[in-house]
Amino acid sequence: MKTLEIAVIPGDGIGKEVVPEALRVLDAIADIHEGLKFNYTHYPWSSEYYVEHGTMMPENGLELIKGSNAIFLGAVGDPNLVPDHVSLGGLLLRIRREFEQVINVRPAKQLRGMVSPLSNPKNFDILIVRENSEGEYSSSGGRVHNGIDEIVVQNAVFTKRGVSRVMEYGFEIAGKRNGHLTSATKSNGIAHSMPFWDEVFNELSAGYPDIKTRSEHIDALSAFFITRPETLDVVVASNLFGDILSDLGAAIMGSIGIAPAANVNLNGKYPSMFEPVHGSAPDIYGKGIANPIGQIWTAKMMLDHLGEPEMGAIVLEAIERTLEANIKTGDIGGSSTTSEVTDAIIAAMKEQIR
Repeated sequence: MKTLEIAVIPGDGIGKEVVPEALRVLDAIADIHEGLKFNYTHYPWSSEYYVEHGTMMPENGLELIKGSNAIFLGAVGDPNLVPDHVSLGGLLLRIRREFEQVINVRPAKQLRGMVSPLSNPKNFDILIVRENSEGEYSSSGGRVHNGIDEIVVQNAVFTKRGVSRVMEYGFEIAGKRNGHLTSATKSNGIAHSMPFWDEVFNELSAGYPDIKTRSEHIDALSAFFITRPETLDVVVASNLFGDILSDLGAAIMGSIGIAPAANVNLNGKYPSMFEPVHGSAPDIYGKGIANPIGQIWTAKMMLDHLGEPEMGAIVLEAIERTLEANIKTGDIGGSSTTSEVTDAIIAAMKEQIR
């Protein structure tokens, strides 16, 4: 029996609704795969926790979840209770940084049964591999002086180690998919970091002769996501560029509510963390209308990471069958409740193994 220890953090808002739905799907997978078992440990860390305790997680919080096989996160943030920079910095970003989750992976795929805003999406299937620890989101910089003389400096920090490892991950993933890796750059406008990014990409490309490569400036690449997404396979990008492209990818899928993400630790010292792209949406919390697909697709990515890709494939196929049957929440044109969508996905999973 393979037992996986999962640290579950529902977080805020609809995270508290969609995480239990995704756990129902994982339990159904365990029933299907008789040699697999999930042990869940739930942690109530959230904005409400902050209001009560003055911190987003206890002092030993990281130690509590360090030994898990994976972290399953819902959504973080409720600006009515806690400023976003406090909630994100005290929970999500703290886990990412201290657990060395240096890569963020987000798929953008034309799902059967979803209506893309693109007039002709051509069955696109893109995987965005984003550097997750440095780049434009580095905390280096500061402010000096006041008034009209105030100066603000924000430094983008790129290291050879950080750039190399995200690109190597991109090359490896591309080799398992369609063998095509696109690098997002802006070396015609950003004078130092992006030429360095290009140099590392060209240097590493020599070690992967079977992978087709191309570099595209971020402005043109953003346009290609709209005009010819079917030409893209794996896209590797810096922290800022990957953040923007992954939201664009969710948009062309038809809803950010269905988009998943993985924060990947490469060295094995700490668990990776899996979370949907959508926010906590406190305005619809408790109404039973939150879309569970982003969280359930996130569970699929966690299954892949934990060595169960066949089970992950069953989950994604079930999601698409459910969408094709027009069993959808209102945000994507349906009238089903959160739990009704999950029920349909579980039923579709069981149909696949009859």
